[in-house]
Amino acid sequence: MVTGLGTSGEWFWKNYQHVLAFYFTIEEINRDPHLLPNLTVGFQLYNTFPGERRTLENTLMWLLGGNKVLPNYQCKTKHSPIAAITGTSPAFSAEIETLLELYKTPQVTYGPFDPMLSDKDQFPSLYQMAPEDNSLVHAMVSLLLHFGWTWVAILISDDLKGERFLRDLNVEMVKKEICVALTERLPAYKTMNLPSVLTALNRISLSSANVHILYGEVGSLFIVDHMVDYFLTTGKVWIMGDKWDIAALEMMQMLHSFHGSFLLVQHKREIPGFQHFLKNVDPSQYPEDFYFSKYWILHFNCSPAGSWCGKIGECEPNASLESRPRSVDLMMLSDSSYFLYNAVYAVAHVLHEVLVERIAQGSPEDAEQPRPPPWQLHPLLKKLQFTNSAGQLISLDKRGNHGITYDIQNTVNFPGGLGLLVKVGEFSSGSPLHQGLVINEEITEWPIGFTQTPQSVCSQSCGPGFRRIPQEGRPVCCFTCVPCPEGHISNKTDAEQCTQCPLHEYPNTERSRCLPKVVAFLAYEEPLGTALACAALGFSALTAGVLGVFVKHRDSAIVKANNRALSYILLVSLAFCFLCSLLFIGHPNMATCILQQITFGVGFTVAVSTVLAKTVTVVLAFKATGPGRRMRQLLVSGAPNFIIPICSLIQVVLCATWLGTSPPFIDTDAHSEHGHIFIVCNKGSVTAFYCVLGYLGSLALGSFTMAFLARNLPDTFNEAKFLTFSSLLFCSVWVTFLPVYHSSKGKAMVAVEVFSILASSAGLLGCIFAPKCYVILIRPDKNSLQGLKNKRSS
Repeated sequence: MVTGLGTSGEWFWKNYQHVLAFYFTIEEINRDPHLLPNLTVGFQLYNTFPGERRTLENTLMWLLGGNKVLPNYQCKTKHSPIAAITGTSPAFSAEIETLLELYKTPQVTYGPFDPMLSDKDQFPSLYQMAPEDNSLVHAMVSLLLHFGWTWVAILISDDLKGERFLRDLNVEMVKKEICVALTERLPAYKTMNLPSVLTALNRISLSSANVHILYGEVGSLFIVDHMVDYFLTTGKVWIMGDKWDIAALEMMQMLHSFHGSFLLVQHKREIPGFQHFLKNVDPSQYPEDFYFSKYWILHFNCSPAGSWCGKIGECEPNASLESRPRSVDLMMLSDSSYFLYNAVYAVAHVLHEVLVERIAQGSPEDAEQPRPPPWQLHPLLKKLQFTNSAGQLISLDKRGNHGITYDIQNTVNFPGGLGLLVKVGEFSSGSPLHQGLVINEEITEWPIGFTQTPQSVCSQSCGPGFRRIPQEGRPVCCFTCVPCPEGHISNKTDAEQCTQCPLHEYPNTERSRCLPKVVAFLAYEEPLGTALACAALGFSALTAGVLGVFVKHRDSAIVKANNRALSYILLVSLAFCFLCSLLFIGHPNMATCILQQITFGVGFTVAVSTVLAKTVTVVLAFKATGPGRRMRQLLVSGAPNFIIPICSLIQVVLCATWLGTSPPFIDTDAHSEHGHIFIVCNKGSVTAFYCVLGYLGSLALGSFTMAFLARNLPDTFNEAKFLTFSSLLFCSVWVTFLPVYHSSKGKAMVAVEVFSILASSAGLLGCIFAPKCYVILIRPDKNSLQGLKNKRSS
């Protein structure tokens, strides 16, 4: 049995733990009475060197025996190895597989899983101990989503493994809307081109992403290693997978840059007894191992017992790996050492089964030659399954590997070059969606320059009340935040669209949620409703008082001279006009909505037609100067009194047509005022409403015209001037009403209509009856025939 310790550098001391793990495993197998009983497992150790020529040359020398390469000639007659256990570089395993396949020698590699090596057509004799790490992409993406990192830079080794990882990572990142700020391919150290490397590292240092993903072959890290002093800066979170832990622990000058970074490694169990072995092992137990003695001299500055290197100081009696300087941690079990332990046991179990089958068959030839040929191990390796001492089921069939768990380790560096990997969480690929990641942020260390969880986004998140608009020509993670439009909300972060609130709801100030609108109407309880109601009742009471004064002084000269019957009708209609405004105040219902327009239209028609009748009466009274004239006959016959019922009948017909075609109804207005739903009376047919209003205007205009023509007729009790002013005021109020009404909303529309009713009614009352009441109550001397004679003589 032979193991080749593949490395990426000449003195990569972290890999020496693999040698110690190999020693431990071989000794444990040889002590086991149930596994390969009565047999001692032997081995040969080889260290690998970079370069294909040296790799192939040394492999041929090992396979053929001797110190010279003699193809097709086997110098080794006995003790030829039956299997090769190799690692950690996949390139090394691929290079020697061609030679091993010629002799059908199984190769079990304990390095990280490489999809290229799983091709059985190209590598039929190669078996990978490490499980396939196809869940690493999901683990990294889950870590990014946990911390909200959506803007990342990706650094991969420039090989097939790096390209496959980049492809899988990009697919998963697109699904989760994570964007790539920068992608750099790092060549191996031996193919490094300085100008291109300087350009790449300059782009890395200038990247706006605070999170960098690093993946690939360890050899590619030498580029970062040699340029760290010039290009790498603090304040970057590195997420690493695969074997970067070896490089991070080995290259001490990089610890400062990797502080606070994350390493994702497949979860492994501890090897029982291995820690005790490491605490007590020393070079004196393996005097033929030149590398162990060299390690001891370099790290303890003393020569171990039995070393052929000569004396370099006396080692302390208690010197051990546990007490050595912490620059290279051999006490912490690496994943490759764990896979190496399982690889040695896998070959031992297969060899045990082959020997058991031979003994069962009882062949004399097999008894004389217990060593089986290498090709007999392949069928058993393909279907091998066993449980190791850590209690884990081991299988070389990758189709059976499911539910891989990754340990999330945080790089923590202390003064004096002490660096530790602290487990801060784990990811299980077999867990339900969004439940596979568990991480403890309280013990997580962040890079220098961050006092809290770093952010790595192209654009800051759009909070509730905003929506994001993509920036043209840039990734989806780069966007602009704009507020939601009026009546819309967004109740989540980074919303792409705003949602419109229902009609019965409205957005809050932040536009993050919809609130129920307040049902409102012009109520009696609020100040405006109270003021208008009091004004309506006050004016109606005043009208009733004026009517009482006129009734009380019905035989006085001024009352009789101005047609007291028409005065009574006008006062009663004005009282109804004042009271009809109360129908507009309070909670609307179907009855009040209909009565509002009917009482308004008919009441004002009676009032305005009465003013028109009084105006016609005055004109006829002054024009009918001679007996027998037609005007005198009209005046004597009471023809002006027919104006009121005729005009009112026309208005009644208009209102009936309105109610018969499109009557008023209860409606809601949810758009007039923010946060309110107004209950209003919809007028139904707007055309009918304006016909009623226009008819009233034509009557008022006719009254104004007649009164204006008769304003200068001589008589003491001529009220033509007062009728002119009242008609002018009435027309002015309703002409002003139209633009104000249409520019108002909600309760203001109702208030404007009520105010117009009160103002026009009060104008008629004041202009027509205020002078008469003044004469009746204040100057009664003018309300008599004697007063009339005195006025005429003067």
